[in-house]
Amino acid sequence: MEFAIWPRSQGESQSDWEGLLQDVYRRGLEGKNLQLIVTDGCPGLAAAIATVYPRALHQRCWVHKMRNILEKARKSDYDQVKVDEQAIYQANSRKEAQEACRRLAARWRKSYPTMVRRLQKELPELLSFFHFPQHLWRKLRTTNVIERCFVEVRRRTRPMVCFVNVESVDRIIYSIFQRFNLDWKNRTLKLFTQAA
Repeated sequence: MEFAIWPRSQGESQSDWEGLLQDVYRRGLEGKNLQLIVTDGCPGLAAAIATVYPRALHQRCWVHKMRNILEKARKSDYDQVKVDEQAIYQANSRKEAQEACRRLAARWRKSYPTMVRRLQKELPELLSFFHFPQHLWRKLRTTNVIERCFVEVRRRTRPMVCFVNVESVDRIIYSIFQRFNLDWKNRTLKLFTQAA
C-alpha cells in the first residue's frame, strides 16, 4: 500500500504542480500502488493529481479545512461550528459523515451560505479516507505527517538567522530530511503494517 503526502511546488498553478509530480513520476514514483494523496486543498495540486496519478484518491486535509471554515465563523458561533464540523470527520462511516454534513448545512446555511456550499462541494475529497481501514483514518485525513517535517526544518534553520549561500541552506535541509528518512526506514508505523 503506497500513500503520498506532497510538499509545495514552486508555484500553485496546475502546470507548476504537474511539473513537480511528473518529475517525481520520472524518478520512480509511478504510482502503481499509490492509493491516496493527502493535500492541503490547493486547487492546482488537486487538478495535477488527477492528471498525473488518475487512479489515486485525493484526500483534502481536515485540519486545513477546519481552519478555513473557523476563520469565517463569528465568535459567538465558533464553538458550535467546530463541533458540527468534527461530527463529519469523526463519524463512524461515510454515510454518517454525509448525514452530519447535512445537519451542519441545515443549521448554518442562512448564516454562512458560501461556507456551506464550499463544504458540500468539497465533501467527496474530504471523505476519501473512509475508503481505507478505520484504524488508518486519523492519520489519513490530515497532512500532519509532512507538516511536522516542515516544523522541524523551521526549528533547525531559524536559530541560524543567516546562511552563507543557498548551498548551505540546501545542506541543512538535506540533513534534516535524511534523518527523517533514516528514522522512517527503521521505524515502521504499526498502523500501516496492520493494513497490509
